Amino acid sequence: MDCKQTMARLQIFLDRELSEAEMAEVDMHLKACPPCENHFQFDRHLKRLVRLHACPEKAPSSLRARICQKLRAY
Repeated sequence: MDCKQTMARLQIFLDRELSEAEMAEVDMHLKACPPCENHFQFDRHLKRLVRLHACPEKAPSSLRARICQKLRAY
């Protein structure tokens, strides 16, 4: 997996919505690529801050499923 593929899957990886095999691929790339690891750490921290301070509500599962489907098709 290259940087472009990893970045395309990063948000889904953060949400743990990839298959186990894809999770492992992204994780392996992040461990070997400091620039991608930096993006991951930044996005993870930002997502945590947003979740804690701005968006305590969770999206309905049907909406989450539709968004994930669109992201995978992208």
